[in-house]
Amino acid sequence: MKPELLLPAGNTESFYAALEGGADAVYLGVGQFNARKRAKNFSVGDVPTLVKVAKDYNASVYITVNTLIKNKELSSLLDLLYILNQTEIAAVIIQDWGVYYFLKKYFPDLPVHASTQMSNHNSFGTDFSKEKGFERVILARELTLSETGKISKHSKLDLELFVHGALCYSFSGQCLFSSYLGGMSANRGQCRQPCRRLYRQGMEDKYLFSLKDLQLIDYLPKFEKMGIRSLKIEGRMKSPEYVYQVASAYRMALDDYSKIPQAKKMLQYDFGREKTAYFMGHSVKNSISENSYTGILLGLVEDVNSDRFVFVPHQSLKIGDRLRIMPKSGTNSQAIKIKDIRIFPENTECENVKSGQKISLSTRSLPIQKGDKIFLIGKSGLKFKSKLPQIRQVLKMKFPQNQKKAALKQLYLTRNNAKSTEVFVRIDTLSWLRKIYMDRIDGLILNLNQRELEAINLNEKFIRNNMKKIYIELPLFISEENLSFYEDKCYEFARHGIKNFVISHISQSLIFKNMKKINLMTNEHVYVLNDASARFLLQENIKEYIYPMETDIDNLFSSNNKSGFIPMYFYPQLFYSRMPITVDDNETFEDKTEIYRKSLKDGMTNIIPLKPVSVLQYKNKFEKKGFNKFLVDFSFQKPSKNLFNRILKKLSESEAERPSTGFNFKKGLW
Repeated sequence: MKPELLLPAGNTESFYAALEGGADAVYLGVGQFNARKRAKNFSVGDVPTLVKVAKDYNASVYITVNTLIKNKELSSLLDLLYILNQTEIAAVIIQDWGVYYFLKKYFPDLPVHASTQMSNHNSFGTDFSKEKGFERVILARELTLSETGKISKHSKLDLELFVHGALCYSFSGQCLFSSYLGGMSANRGQCRQPCRRLYRQGMEDKYLFSLKDLQLIDYLPKFEKMGIRSLKIEGRMKSPEYVYQVASAYRMALDDYSKIPQAKKMLQYDFGREKTAYFMGHSVKNSISENSYTGILLGLVEDVNSDRFVFVPHQSLKIGDRLRIMPKSGTNSQAIKIKDIRIFPENTECENVKSGQKISLSTRSLPIQKGDKIFLIGKSGLKFKSKLPQIRQVLKMKFPQNQKKAALKQLYLTRNNAKSTEVFVRIDTLSWLRKIYMDRIDGLILNLNQRELEAINLNEKFIRNNMKKIYIELPLFISEENLSFYEDKCYEFARHGIKNFVISHISQSLIFKNMKKINLMTNEHVYVLNDASARFLLQENIKEYIYPMETDIDNLFSSNNKSGFIPMYFYPQLFYSRMPITVDDNETFEDKTEIYRKSLKDGMTNIIPLKPVSVLQYKNKFEKKGFNKFLVDFSFQKPSKNLFNRILKKLSESEAERPSTGFNFKKGLW
């Protein structure tokens, strides 16, 4: 069975471009709860019309509700899900477990797909998703061909793969960098694209994290043989021309694999970046690009005269083509549409110009300067409908008030029953054990690499005396081939009396399904940003969890649930990636405002700031609001008895640690 071809639509023109290009399905966002807030998107009232138009093309419509939800947004979320439940959409794509909780409890007939933001990357992820009633899992983009094949062979539900378009450097759903730069969370559709920025390393400015665009058209026959159900194109921020061009190329290739070479030639003009097969290919060595912007480089601005700029394009141009002007700084690019062309210096107007002719174009009042780069990002000629037909379907726009009130009220069931302050400490190396006073803390989380996990002596006096306080933490990424290692280690720890475990992905709970008297805790990677997700965890018999590191005070204080651990001192993993970079371990690099470093652990690249995040000074304020569980995380730091004592003392006295930053706690998460 041929896989479904799934295309993005950020606006009406792109929607029609996808359908006319041969899409079997289209995914799009409505309202505020989608991971591309900067796209134009659609109104909820458009959904019945979009479904009807798509059906005329024998295509389906998926709606993305794939952002994290804050507590104050739960009421609006219920309204949106209520509206979608009245339509004939094919599925809702989600990230937040609170959204899942509401869907399954109040709208069980809506099919649900697990977004790539959920970071599913092994067969535990697909098994858990199947168990929870998902119809499809969109796999992480960091998988190898072998891993994908093994997961697909094991999976009992539909699988979807991204096959073309932009790549995030960090695992989707696990990037804090944009949020760290000013509260604009990538997990809430506000990404500021820190991976596309220049960073100063030594005396050079480099694109350290800017990945080339994914292109897996060569692998289509293999994906069909694996039984992959859907092939997804990235690009809700892309132009209609891009959507049509890519859709047409992949449609041609899927319909006749012998035409893959011809389709690849078409993709040379998708106006994207250079291409990579990423982890599906044999090597990721050349996956970082020196060009962070999309489009075909045409040339440089040679001069700026009054309200016009002069350059020599390397390709033919005509009125209606679209350009991107990129300043020498590498940031704040601007897009323009060509309204007129003048031959320079004659100043004569023309409709089009050949490659190599010097021309001038209007600056459109943009701050264009000599030396700026000019990219071609779209050609005129293709025209797509910009308006939807008038199709009347009366939708009830509000979840009934009495039902909404009851739905929100039942979230109050999650209470904090702790009688006094609890302090947990996390360490990432056994060397810390000699620096810790266990009588000062209530729990010790061991976040160790594989080598140190194997090195733990379970008969050692320290371990035997503190088994009830010790928590073994599993990593976020466990490759398919390493699943058995972690299963075996967890069984071994449990047999020796360690019954506390911290999971980094909700599907890791499957390891403990047949173990007795196990206490599971989720860490900050399993997002509890709202009361509904906390309620979901309680439903899963998980009573302890760590709040997200990017949350803010207002969101915490708006919560009726106060049972989680608040991270009080930590180094956030701004990027968590499988992709290596040309930076030595602990070598620093910087942007205009901060200094960062890299830490490598079990092959995973962690990018962390040089300064810690500390909100120790708010401890008393948190306690007055009913929170009394706190986490101090010493990961990424050299073991030090003085550091341990100082931070624990400052937490006890609600005193600030300097130098440090406050992340989003005060400035807000958007």
